[in-house]
Amino acid sequence: MELRSKVPAGPIELKWDKHRFEMKLVNPANKRKFTVIVVGSGLAGGAAAATLSELGYRVKCFCFQDSPRRAHSIAAQGGINAAKNYRNDGDSVYRLFYDTVKGGDFRAREGNVYRLAQISVEIIDQCVAQGVPFAREYGGLLANRSFGGAQVSRTFYARGQTGQQLLLGAYQALEKEVARGGVTMYSRTEMLDVVVIDGRARGIVVRDLVTGKIESHAADAVVLGTGGYGNVFYLSTNAKGSNATAIWRAHKRGAAFANPCYTQIHPTCIPVSGEYQSKLTLMSESLRNDGRVWVPAAAGDERAPDQIPESERDYYLERRYPSFGNLAPRDIASRAAKAVCDEGRGVGPTRLGVYLDFADAIQRVGASTIRERYGNLFEMYGRITDEDPYRVPMRIFPAVHYTMGGLWVDYNLMSTIPGLHVIGEANFSDHGANRLGASALMQGLADGYFVLPSTIGDYLASEKPAPVDTTHPEFRLTEGEVADRTRKLLAIKGKRTVDSFHRELGRIMWEQCGMARTATGLEQAIVQIPSLREEFWRNVNVPGSDAELNQAVEKAGRVADFLELGELMCRDALHREESCGGHFREEYQTADGEARRDDDRFAYVAAWAYTGDHAAPRLCKEPLDFEYVHLAQRSYK
Repeated sequence: MELRSKVPAGPIELKWDKHRFEMKLVNPANKRKFTVIVVGSGLAGGAAAATLSELGYRVKCFCFQDSPRRAHSIAAQGGINAAKNYRNDGDSVYRLFYDTVKGGDFRAREGNVYRLAQISVEIIDQCVAQGVPFAREYGGLLANRSFGGAQVSRTFYARGQTGQQLLLGAYQALEKEVARGGVTMYSRTEMLDVVVIDGRARGIVVRDLVTGKIESHAADAVVLGTGGYGNVFYLSTNAKGSNATAIWRAHKRGAAFANPCYTQIHPTCIPVSGEYQSKLTLMSESLRNDGRVWVPAAAGDERAPDQIPESERDYYLERRYPSFGNLAPRDIASRAAKAVCDEGRGVGPTRLGVYLDFADAIQRVGASTIRERYGNLFEMYGRITDEDPYRVPMRIFPAVHYTMGGLWVDYNLMSTIPGLHVIGEANFSDHGANRLGASALMQGLADGYFVLPSTIGDYLASEKPAPVDTTHPEFRLTEGEVADRTRKLLAIKGKRTVDSFHRELGRIMWEQCGMARTATGLEQAIVQIPSLREEFWRNVNVPGSDAELNQAVEKAGRVADFLELGELMCRDALHREESCGGHFREEYQTADGEARRDDDRFAYVAAWAYTGDHAAPRLCKEPLDFEYVHLAQRSYK
């Protein structure tokens, strides 16, 4: 499998503009002749569907939720980055580019990252024009706050509900196009396979989640904007419905899967409270602007936080990383929290927690100001924990949040299957081994509003795909394979629930491929997961039928995919004998416990090709060159 990144030559600040000029165009009269399928209706998918329709393409948009407004993008809290430099504090497109490459521990393409930083300034203008209610300063200018991994204020926000407001902007643009007739919307519909004809993606097979009907849809190009795969860990900050089926089925049809082991552990989540908890709740990283992170200085100290004097507290992020303090990047802050808890200094009933304390900020600016900045987050925390964070510190602990890995794409966002484009968190492209906070919303909207609408036209104009409809034999064949898989799950009639398998897989993944990894643990997981997968296909119980609303069937198919993806993640983590970003191998760390990269051996994208259900995947490599941000040990001290 050849991995051609197609990053254009020339100075980095001119690459995107030069590329846009050199790409082939589809004239307005011809756009209406092409049909594009967009799977997913979150920030990336919704923005792409709306924009492609506005350009004149015929668009079919699919989501498994009852409305595009239910996409998981709505859960994002803290903000969206853009290099506007409204604070006049030294920000620039180049600094955002630099911070992102460094924050990703030098495991992302420079060309992609610079384009993201360039486009960031346009995103804010687009969203303001849509009516997104960003926070504003007293004089009317858009407000900014800081996020981890940066020493400037570049994050635009709408209290603690930025994702919701941005999604409503994209949703309104999408619904306008639905009303106009440019987009046909298919809700409560799940993609279960991609149809490849003559080596090109020409459609998808879906299941109507209400009736159970399986049917096909043909198109000239297919776009996947289906989010990440953090739910492979069972407990994560993702919505329970978030899954990897769309990208995993595409992988099995020939799309390379890149850097699957790069998982982001978010440091600011409400700790696990019980064995049968089904998901975790994120508390925005923005809280670390005003909240100070600390634990007792002595192990085993069980006093209430207000009984522990300042001299007996360890503000460990401020101590270890004085330049960035509480706004150290997520991977570093997460590992630091794990380290103090491993020393026996964790807080709360499970001792797996640290304090996020707002007492100093409330004393400095007043509770009313803190309420203006974070009121809905404080309210959410209070409802979940029955504690008042205005009076006592929040308790937080790291949890699985975002996945930097995903389907490999080139500079045009096209996978190794021609015609199959992948956007947002579903691809691997821009964040390297660790995503800086407030960059997920930026990437999703950059891909959907600005990048894909330009690059997909180049594909259609260059390839001029021949007409295909769902009567083609490949559609019938793929439909049959999808139906057979569902019937096979229903016929097992075993004794274990789908959730019990998912929970066990999650435990293996968290313990062996979570915040810290070892060769021994990963080798154990590579034995345990296939054994669990074999038992799943022999002993799972999926009640009901396939001809009706059946959420057990939905979950079973998704967990079956997680059981395959989990093994690939462990194989990827085992082969990468270094530590970088969210991938922390305990064997590869510096004397003071920081990640130790091996640039001579691993400065590449690891893209895995599927070779069969019972065959080892094949590793393909895309070398990474760093011409502008030179390789260096990452430091935030």
